[in-house]
Amino acid sequence: MQRGSATTHFGFHQVPIDDKQALVDDVFRNVAGRYDLMNDLMSGGLHRAWKDALVTAVNPPAGERRFALLDLAGGTGDIAARVIKAGGAGTRVTVLDINPEMIEVGRARVQQHALAVTFIEGNAEALPLRDGSFDAVTIAFGIRNLSRIETALAEAHRVLRIGGRFLCLEFSTVDVPGLDALYDFYSFNLIPALGGVVTGDAQAYRYLVESIRRFPAPEALARMMREAGFARVSFERMTAGVVALHSGWRL
Repeated sequence: MQRGSATTHFGFHQVPIDDKQALVDDVFRNVAGRYDLMNDLMSGGLHRAWKDALVTAVNPPAGERRFALLDLAGGTGDIAARVIKAGGAGTRVTVLDINPEMIEVGRARVQQHALAVTFIEGNAEALPLRDGSFDAVTIAFGIRNLSRIETALAEAHRVLRIGGRFLCLEFSTVDVPGLDALYDFYSFNLIPALGGVVTGDAQAYRYLVESIRRFPAPEALARMMREAGFARVSFERMTAGVVALHSGWRL
């Protein structure tokens, strides 16, 4: 393959791999202000339970013990705020997101509640952070938007301390016969329409639905995590397979 000829998917479309990030940026720039509201509406509030499961797995320590978390693609600060509130005084969260509009939403949230969160505008595929800097790395509903997932996984592994844990919460494949057809109808017909009403951008949510369908199955992501160096890799399907929580350790 010639240099510059690699492609990847943007929803159901193939695009040059170097162009995907700009396309994704446009999606989130348009919906940043109502992104969390749409999560509530699309999932019927279930995303809160899924994120609670993620925070429980992070298990930030109580008390003064230092605990450093890196949350990737977490610009609105939702996961960061949950982890800070669940942990003790020694818990610190760094949020990295490539989209400044999403970060603006997150900064407003943490300032309102005086939370110890640092925001960095950056790319999960090239983290501007030292090796072995964090006790845990999380990414919730963001990994499927990356151009080079394998590169991001390797970067997450690099910045984890020995004994640190990587957790990825992402949409998956419905595994209940009959429910899959209903889920497809809801996803492709109602979610874009709802996105159009709430955010004014139906196309952004059409892309997000398509990106879910193009994302690797849990077994494939688990294999990618092992190839990136993670050990004790596992995943747990939730809500009939609508989402999966992936876990891996740096040993």
